[in-house]
Amino acid sequence: MVVRISVAMVTYQGAEFLAAQLDSILPQLGPSDELVISDDGSTDGTKRILKEYQKRAPLIRLLKGPGRGVKKNVEHVLSHCRGEYIFLADQDDLWRPQKVASVMEQFAKTGAMLVLHDAAVFEREPSKPMVDSFYQFRGSRPGVAKNILKNSYIGCCMAFRRPLLFYVLPIPGDLEMHDQWIGVLNDFYYKDSSFCREILLDYRRHGANNSQMTHYGVRKMIRNRLVFVVRLMGRIVTRRRSHAAG
Repeated sequence: MVVRISVAMVTYQGAEFLAAQLDSILPQLGPSDELVISDDGSTDGTKRILKEYQKRAPLIRLLKGPGRGVKKNVEHVLSHCRGEYIFLADQDDLWRPQKVASVMEQFAKTGAMLVLHDAAVFEREPSKPMVDSFYQFRGSRPGVAKNILKNSYIGCCMAFRRPLLFYVLPIPGDLEMHDQWIGVLNDFYYKDSSFCREILLDYRRHGANNSQMTHYGVRKMIRNRLVFVVRLMGRIVTRRRSHAAG
């Protein structure tokens, strides 16, 4: 069977919010889609919730994570996705009901390799956002230099076509996070990132988030950018060699 959409989710100790997120995603998927979830050793009830949902929704595929942290778990789940379009999903957000339809419409309209949409940010109640627009908060726009200096790619708002995986995988283990890596590689190779202004997700902030909305100290910020540039240049070189050899 040809899989149209793969939703790629990684989980770890996510029992508190996971069911609500699954309930927001599953109604938007069809029989030719899949929800691929890699759990990285949860002990808090996450696995039980996932197995219960899988009984009701066979399109869920459960994987055992590599146990090497969030970036390698993201790499793991992406490597198992079979879809033509890949949506990234966190374990604790809420997809708005029109998310999949709007993103797929954006792909069709623009022909882009990657689509990013806006999000509202909340702590306790989605109806009372602490940030009305992530785009406005981060000054979001495409571009390699722009997103190395100040990243505006956020994985939970991102979907891309399958060919981008050739450049994305493997994800270097010493990067700060994976979403900047995916977005900048698309800007470099395809130069067509589509920034959809529609708010299609409620982004939940709490004490256990893996990603940060604000910068770290200056020293760590400089270190992260230097590492990113070195890894980016290394990937460009290796992929050029792959093309030349092929």
